[in-house]
Amino acid sequence: MAAEIVTGQGRDDLHLVVAQSNIQSCRSFLVSHSAGERDVPPPNEKAPVTLLTAQPSSFKEFTLALQESFSVAAIAEFGHPLDEPIPSDDDVAHSLSAPGSVAHWIMANGERVGGAVVSVDEKSRRNTLSFFFVSTNQQSRGLGLRAWQAIEKAYPSTRVWETVTPYFEKRNIHFYVNKCGFKIVEFYNKSNPDPHHQPSLNLGEEGSDEMFKFEKNME
Repeated sequence: MAAEIVTGQGRDDLHLVVAQSNIQSCRSFLVSHSAGERDVPPPNEKAPVTLLTAQPSSFKEFTLALQESFSVAAIAEFGHPLDEPIPSDDDVAHSLSAPGSVAHWIMANGERVGGAVVSVDEKSRRNTLSFFFVSTNQQSRGLGLRAWQAIEKAYPSTRVWETVTPYFEKRNIHFYVNKCGFKIVEFYNKSNPDPHHQPSLNLGEEGSDEMFKFEKNME
């Protein structure tokens, strides 16, 4: 779920993606703004993108980054500020502490350029993208796709990746389907609610909890 939402078609990049989920429940949001990060020089476009395991001491920073970024995207979509942080502190803490959860900083040229949280089920090998974001000041450089490729490489035994994104995030849908190779497998709405998730966005908008579920078969 960040101030111009731009992921131009034909570019292999994602400005900022926020996904909130766990193995039982997944929700993802495309946004394209930095999330309280300091300004840093843009990395070399060909610099390798790597993952650095995030330590619990940085979880607060991670949480604030997600919340601040999503608030910008929500304002752009709904036309008004949110009354409370989205995702909530509890939602983020739940994902970070869920069994099998691993948080990563996305790194390029020694700088943090984004982050990701994945939920890994070693038995089923059905893993979930929980959070994924690339800061705005690093956009239009192909970092989103390269970061996702780094995640795939880091978990080679994955049988299926899954995530969910809001119905209105066309650029997010473009990124997952046309760039990353996901397929839309289900549409959650009031007639077909996500059986594993209780609505928590509280955006005050009709249809704000309508979501597309995505899967990518790795076999």
